[in-house]
Amino acid sequence: MTLANKITSLRLILAPVFFIVYLHPGIDGAFFHSAGFLAILWGLFIVIECSDWLDGLVARSRNEVSDFGKIFDPFSDTLVRVTYFLCFITSGLLPVIPFLVILFREFGILFIRLLMMQKGVVMGARSGGKLKAVFYMLTGLACMLSLTFTNIGYQSIGVVFHQAALIIFIISMAIALVSFADYFLLYRKTAKK
Repeated sequence: MTLANKITSLRLILAPVFFIVYLHPGIDGAFFHSAGFLAILWGLFIVIECSDWLDGLVARSRNEVSDFGKIFDPFSDTLVRVTYFLCFITSGLLPVIPFLVILFREFGILFIRLLMMQKGVVMGARSGGKLKAVFYMLTGLACMLSLTFTNIGYQSIGVVFHQAALIIFIISMAIALVSFADYFLLYRKTAKK
């Protein structure tokens, strides 16, 4: 396994860790409101998001771009972001319906990638998919900031970031749908050949 793919693997390991830490109730919910809880979540969030940037950089600089990496990287990204969103939904920071639209989109892309592989074409991330990933990350960041400010006693600032998270999440959903159409059209062109 290449170094870039090892970095990508880190996200697959840390996604369930984030989920477990986030949903850990502690004693009477005290852990959820502690500085330690926030520090651990921020540490995980930063490492996960930095690894997303770093694996691509390493792959290009070391000439390790591969068909496996083109599939593995977006798969890891999706798993991480879906994990974030699910956690934030449990706290009431994000609504369920846009999440379901995003989830169906991600499964749809996975299916299209499998169909493309049957035709011998490995479909990596396209520009719309990369833009979508940035907005997914920004949604997660806004939710983390809302959670942090609310838990340290600055509810009004937490509300501002919560509203920002909702807006970014809706924009993310729209970009995800447009991106899905792009992938689908690419598949149709490939299928006709």
